Amino acid sequence: MTAAGWMQMIAFAVVVLALTKPLGGYLHRVFEGERQPLPRLLGPIERLLYRLCGVRGRSGSGEPAEQTWSQYAGALLAFSLFSVIGVYVLQRAQTFLHFNPQRFKGVDPALAFNTAVSFTTNTDWQAYSGESVLSYLVQMALGWQNFASAAVGLGVALALARGLTSRPGPAGPRTLGNFWRDLVRALLYVLLPASIVVALFFVSQGVLQNLSAYKELTTIEGLKQVLAMGPVASQEAIKMLGTNGGGFFNANSAHPFENPTPLTNFVQLILIFAIPAALTNTYGRMARSERQGWALFGSMGALFIAGAIACSLAEAQPNPALRGLGIEQSAGNMEGKEARFGTPASALFAVVTTDASCGAVNAMHDSFTPLGGLVPLVNLQLGEVIFGGVGAGLYGMLMMVVLCVFIAGLMVGRTPEYLGKKIEAREMKLAMLYVLVFPITVLGLSAWAAVAPQGVSSLGNTGPHGLSEILYAFTSGAANNGSAFAGLNANTPFWNLGMAASMLVGRFFMIVPVLAIAGSMIGKKVVPPGPGTFPTDNALFATLLVGVVVVVGALTFFPALALGPVVEHFARGRTF
Repeated sequence: MTAAGWMQMIAFAVVVLALTKPLGGYLHRVFEGERQPLPRLLGPIERLLYRLCGVRGRSGSGEPAEQTWSQYAGALLAFSLFSVIGVYVLQRAQTFLHFNPQRFKGVDPALAFNTAVSFTTNTDWQAYSGESVLSYLVQMALGWQNFASAAVGLGVALALARGLTSRPGPAGPRTLGNFWRDLVRALLYVLLPASIVVALFFVSQGVLQNLSAYKELTTIEGLKQVLAMGPVASQEAIKMLGTNGGGFFNANSAHPFENPTPLTNFVQLILIFAIPAALTNTYGRMARSERQGWALFGSMGALFIAGAIACSLAEAQPNPALRGLGIEQSAGNMEGKEARFGTPASALFAVVTTDASCGAVNAMHDSFTPLGGLVPLVNLQLGEVIFGGVGAGLYGMLMMVVLCVFIAGLMVGRTPEYLGKKIEAREMKLAMLYVLVFPITVLGLSAWAAVAPQGVSSLGNTGPHGLSEILYAFTSGAANNGSAFAGLNANTPFWNLGMAASMLVGRFFMIVPVLAIAGSMIGKKVVPPGPGTFPTDNALFATLLVGVVVVVGALTFFPALALGPVVEHFARGRTF
């Protein structure tokens, strides 16, 4: 690990920390303030969008009516269903539509379904090469889904935060806000304006943004080469800011047209963590104590730092498979990495994207050392809580908080409570449902793929590394991350449908319990803190929370990891 690598990691952490409070305050004003930013400019647009969508309050005002948790969940699921259908139809019909200069044919049904589910669930898993399969129109439609899916996750996090932090009056409110209001405000006040600024910056750095047909050029050697064009910068901005990760090109952020310089690489890293980190401060403001948010930030930050150091040190070591051949590897494990980034920036990128459920990659995880590849895999298996996706990281960590205070209550023999509200049997059943859905999905589908001929026939490697490819794929799908080890041919009916199932379960079967807990908690009375109240805003609680996250992940996935990357590490470069 070089001095430049350490400095980059420190600079990244400092910038994220500096952005957390001001951006968190802005998000609080947008969603919870009485007056949103630029009311004369954006206020009429917001109200117009409500009218165009038919979303109005019962009184006839422009403000949407409040919703219960079941109404909020119903609106979310309906919106997501129509998103899947719309993206699927566009892919199947793209040969008849405009903005298709390469005249690509309609996408195969299984692949179209997989892609529609992928972008609706904020996963952006891609079993295709974008520049050789999708028209510009479909690529832009997927860009829209990047906005929508990020806004959905943000709304769920806010709904849970309202349920936990509300202070009901005598009658007790039973609403969590309004899904359509959260969706519109997330798009109008946060994601769209920020993405416009970021896209212009990317264009200034050399990222493509056009609707030209592909260009055929003559190389220095006299050969012909076709360069793909397209509206890349606009999709790149929301791909990072919305923690989506789907690349316009097959090489994703390793492609020079998506990520041309070390500066754009650093900015992309900042964009990935910006909103998830800021939401911890927003939550603290909603809880009327910013210390509550900093405790969550501290837990997430500690897990991030541990993973970043571990992965960076592992990738700074020579590739064990090449060491025995006498090949000099002074720069560390450079296999599968871009020379303009090197091992430090590639390792940091891998950790950040898997911490934040963003499937973008600037290096091939399949080529990482066994321990270097283990870190991104573990990041995903901890449950998308190390800052996580936009919204998903906050509500995932808050579910771990519920589990943590329950364990703390058992340890001291008191009824567990959080922010003065009792955590009772109903909440714990829902929390355990949330915790169990993820490993059951990942391990169940991985076990099936490891023995089914349709599953193993797509592997690029055998032995422990092949198992890691399978495990990583379904973990990435269920965690709504979208990155891959890249040694797996996932464009088969078995993998397209299997991954679609993992993405749907990992998104919606986990969101519904979150909203149900929010609905259960919002009407509860607040008990004043007493001598036996366990504080949840200090370093002790943050440490306990980290321990719960690690223990839950380790107990669940360690046997599978022991058969994959752990065995591969001790094999010391042996092939199977």
